[in-house]
Amino acid sequence: MTDTADIFVIGGGINGVGIARDAAGRGLKVALAEKDDLAAHTSSASSKLIHGGLRYLEHYEFRLVRESLHEREVLMATAPHLVHARRFILPHHSALRPAFLIRLGLFLYDHIGGRRTLPPTRTVDFVREGTPLQNRFRKGFEYSDCWVDDSRLVVAAALDARDRGATVLKGHEVTGADWQDGVWQVSVKGPDGTVARHAARVLVDAAGPWVNRFRSRLGPQQHIDHKVRLVKGSHIVVQALYEGREAYTLQNRDGRVVFAIPYEGKFTLIGTTDVVHMGEPSDVAISQDETIYLCEVISTYFRKTITPADVVWSYAGVRPLADDGEANASKTTRDYVLDLDHTDGEAPMLSVYGGKLTTFRRLAEEVMEKLAPVLGFDAGDWTAQSALPGGEMGAGGFAGFLAALKARHPWLGTDLATRYATAYGTRAEALIGEAKSLDDLGRDFGAGLYEAEIRYQCAEEWATTAEDILWRRSKLGLHMTPDERAAVQAFMGA
Repeated sequence: MTDTADIFVIGGGINGVGIARDAAGRGLKVALAEKDDLAAHTSSASSKLIHGGLRYLEHYEFRLVRESLHEREVLMATAPHLVHARRFILPHHSALRPAFLIRLGLFLYDHIGGRRTLPPTRTVDFVREGTPLQNRFRKGFEYSDCWVDDSRLVVAAALDARDRGATVLKGHEVTGADWQDGVWQVSVKGPDGTVARHAARVLVDAAGPWVNRFRSRLGPQQHIDHKVRLVKGSHIVVQALYEGREAYTLQNRDGRVVFAIPYEGKFTLIGTTDVVHMGEPSDVAISQDETIYLCEVISTYFRKTITPADVVWSYAGVRPLADDGEANASKTTRDYVLDLDHTDGEAPMLSVYGGKLTTFRRLAEEVMEKLAPVLGFDAGDWTAQSALPGGEMGAGGFAGFLAALKARHPWLGTDLATRYATAYGTRAEALIGEAKSLDDLGRDFGAGLYEAEIRYQCAEEWATTAEDILWRRSKLGLHMTPDERAAVQAFMGA
């Protein structure tokens, strides 16, 4: 039995680690358990965007858009290595939304969230400026949003939680819990199969698609009021469709939008879909119909058409959305619901329903607001002003830090220095250590992955498998040959 924690969090996705980080920063004693890897499921299967959700304006979710756009500004300032501005081009499709309606929506998008640093919307004349789109698209609009490495955002928040005193248990499954005398007794099975008991004053269920499974197993039954709608979102990756850094927001006749985003230097990321998922949340993969759907949307707009044969990689994740009764899965709200059970004689339990990557920090603040009367703390909000690990870059920002990193370590070369700066920020120096040459980084596994980076991720970032390294903490698996990936697998198994 461990000492009693103030909060025990179930789930190592973005919401779980965000809650653990915020609570630990207020001086609370926190433990978090994740049965798989950090960001192993929904949080690594996003469109990699920090954005307000332009299309949510059509559903009148003004509060969600306003909050998301505010959070976009916060994350640009507190995670400048992970969150980067990107311009999005929205072509006008004359058979769909009228141009004036799009322009009105973009006007609201520019102003509803207090935009401070990003450039505003402008109208684009494709005839004059050139475009990779088909000739029938004559004009469009260019607006601002942000790109993020979703898995690394989760890791950064978990690092901050740990640095502030939280216990992060990766590969630990919560198998049961009960409460005695107002305290939770949580059973946690470790990687070696042994079960330990953890005591906690409050249990937070941030298990994503599994939220109600844990709630029904562990929590008081009479207060279950919310349903979760599991919606699968799938993405495909193809060789780059066009040159340039701009992303594209493409309207489709079913009312959805599909993004085409430059990815990993030489690819284009395309997504997402919205399909109700009825099976096990961990048993998820893109379907042939979804692949065809995404290919058809792209081929409707771009000169370079694609087919399923062009897909070099795909991924899918299940989003646990708060079920608002909307028949169309794509219209189900992306807002979140926090449900606190706290009745006399019962240990408190808070469940997290829904949410999105962009709003994780604010969601965690609201969790703290709900738990403050329960736990009796009064420490104020702090995360909006505090950089995530690696983000402490000073007045020069990311560009200044990258220039300084290159100057200190010219032997890294531009590509590797840029990747280290983007993935690790100021903590890249801990990875590099005393190295004075590439040889000092150890074995070269290919695609810029050296032994020193693997060892750093294992020692500092909870990496234990080749998949953790190649597909979550980096996307280097996309650039490597099968033999190179197998070498990493063998190294990790040694």
